[in-house]
Amino acid sequence: MTSAAPALSHFGIHVTDIGTMVDFYTRVLGLLVTDRGTLDESGRTLAFLSRDPDEHHQLVLVTGRPPDAGYNVVNQISFKLPTLADLKALHARVRDTGIKEFRIVTHGNAWSVYFADPEGNRVELFVDTPWHTPQPFAEPFDIEAPAEAIMAETEAICRRRPGFASRADWRRTQVARLATAG
Repeated sequence: MTSAAPALSHFGIHVTDIGTMVDFYTRVLGLLVTDRGTLDESGRTLAFLSRDPDEHHQLVLVTGRPPDAGYNVVNQISFKLPTLADLKALHARVRDTGIKEFRIVTHGNAWSVYFADPEGNRVELFVDTPWHTPQPFAEPFDIEAPAEAIMAETEAICRRRPGFASRADWRRTQVARLATAG
């Protein structure tokens, strides 16, 4: 086994209406279209989107999803934000676009806001917390509360759960585990 771990680079999904989806991910989440075009003889249209100047694309939208697929095979598309203030601001921005259904939870190790994009794909916006608690775990929190209150409440929840650790301690354990797994 190689010592280099693969890093997730980008995610691609088939879409029914590429115009609506490009509009949503650019207007609502602030991604930029870095390229677009048609794929050879298949005729499928691709749109490449990114928010990272070092990544040509983080999300690829590709036409060809049948409108009557029956169910959505995408579990979630997750976007990491740097701070809780950023999460609160982007939640407000998404809400202001008319989206009304949200699932807002702390996982202990992250604060997450879930909602559906125009084609029903679940989108997660999240921020890591300074703590770790075993997963899966989800408990609602009030995203409108002051950041200090959200942090204090989340830390208290994590400290009450078996397996609590600081994120730094949890990371050190994972680094050691990965070193012995190779």
